[in-house]
Amino acid sequence: MRTAYDLPADTVVTHEMEIKRSKFITWVTRVSSEDEARDFIQAARDAYPDARHHCSAFIVHVDGAQPIERSSDDGEPSGTAGKPMLEVLKGSGMLDICAVVIRYFGGVKLGTGGLVSAYTDAVSSAVAQVERRRREVEELATVGFPHAQAGRIEADLRNHGVEVVDVEYGSLATYTLAFDPGERERIDALLAAATQGTAEAKDAGHRWVELGA
Repeated sequence: MRTAYDLPADTVVTHEMEIKRSKFITWVTRVSSEDEARDFIQAARDAYPDARHHCSAFIVHVDGAQPIERSSDDGEPSGTAGKPMLEVLKGSGMLDICAVVIRYFGGVKLGTGGLVSAYTDAVSSAVAQVERRRREVEELATVGFPHAQAGRIEADLRNHGVEVVDVEYGSLATYTLAFDPGERERIDALLAAATQGTAEAKDAGHRWVELGA
């Protein structure tokens, strides 16, 4: 079972702390694309236009590929802000997540180690407040039945734990079925038994299902 973790939709978690008169304001939210992440970062810039830095990091899930991971120091010394922020997000196990840390400089330099620690703590503190959601992937397949048999076959499939997510009525009743990865052989066997081998399911991709915390 492939699983991803992320925030509830439309949630922005905020956290604020002060270190040697510098103020660090952290925003964390859920994003579904790189464009959404960049829009969120811009929103933070717009909300705090007079801040010295708007450092950021995000991870976006991509089906069938490695996640998109980006970070920015936004004027802080290289590697002292964006990278440690990204490491916190990676360590959280969450995907589709973006963090922005807005810094108001307080006049006291923190040094390289101090900056790394500050940005790490800022994001860690915000991420600790996140209410997580778990997502799992389900496989999809479509199959058509004669109308006279459809109700009986549907009931049989449901009794065996197969989820019916959609039905379209035309010359046949076409069902979209959802099931766990690796269950296709069992689904084919159920269909063969229910239809005397006359029905054949066709792959219809997959979907992510949000299950809660």
